[in-house]
Amino acid sequence: MNWKTDVTNLLGIQYPIIQGGLAYLAYSELAAAVSNAGGLGQITAMSLPDPDALRTEIQKVRKLTDKPFGVNFAIGQHGRAFSHYLDVAIEEGVPVISMTGGNPAPIFEQLKGTESKKLVLVAAKRQAQKAEELGADAVMVVGQEGGGHLGKSDIGTMVLIPSVVDAVSIPVIASGGIGDGRGLMAALSLGAQGIEMGTRFIATKECVHANELYKQKLIEGTENDTTVIKRTLGMPARAIANPLTEKILEIEKQGGGYDALKDLISGNANRKFIYEGDQEKGFGWAGQVMGLIKDSPTVAELFERIINEAEAIRTSWGR
Repeated sequence: MNWKTDVTNLLGIQYPIIQGGLAYLAYSELAAAVSNAGGLGQITAMSLPDPDALRTEIQKVRKLTDKPFGVNFAIGQHGRAFSHYLDVAIEEGVPVISMTGGNPAPIFEQLKGTESKKLVLVAAKRQAQKAEELGADAVMVVGQEGGGHLGKSDIGTMVLIPSVVDAVSIPVIASGGIGDGRGLMAALSLGAQGIEMGTRFIATKECVHANELYKQKLIEGTENDTTVIKRTLGMPARAIANPLTEKILEIEKQGGGYDALKDLISGNANRKFIYEGDQEKGFGWAGQVMGLIKDSPTVAELFERIINEAEAIRTSWGR
């Protein structure tokens, strides 16, 4: 079947499926596997120690695939400046630059004169409109079901996607609660031109940096096994419920601010779980879609499943 959409045309990919940034997990192996399967794989820039490491990772991707790929900049989640990292992405001619968190305006300014496509992750209609005004080529819109950092308004994907579709003229990519062919078809039905998946790609063979306990939790858990932390800090984010998230929530309940929480919500605490499987001192991001995850296939197998399921739905709709 023909899977061309505004997003596949924009990014030069076969299927309208994008891999999320995935802090500390989205490296060359996963990015290349997603791109080779027909989607858009991404490297996460700010998880790398320095710009030279990003250059190395970009070059690794190019050895593994000749397909388009992206570099994600989580500009609101890291204290250090991103401009030197972006310089590397520009020098290396990365086809797609995506942005999550914070104000993307400086990235847009730095990208002027380049051919890189610009994607912005948003969690509200007004954010999508602002991204379009700045010059975004497409917006990735995440509902409250998603993993990691979310919007403050608790609007679900089912309502948020058509709301944004009606509010902007650029392509909309749906994110949050999507992990199979049913989710892809639902997103397209809502007016989106593609989907972004994060949590689902963690439970794949090529997500080699994720500890097996992390993947096991995603496979065995249900949609009820996530929790939202950092809400009192104005930065709500969804993670797998575990002893550390319980501790974080208790501190928030007692009125503890950033100083009381900073070590518990740090990148180091994130790595403690996703790399080492330490549930007492670490946490892992995950969306409610973990309730639909039953195994850890290769990325190619996952794509085949998603497309086959989606095409079966398309066929049944044509009857």
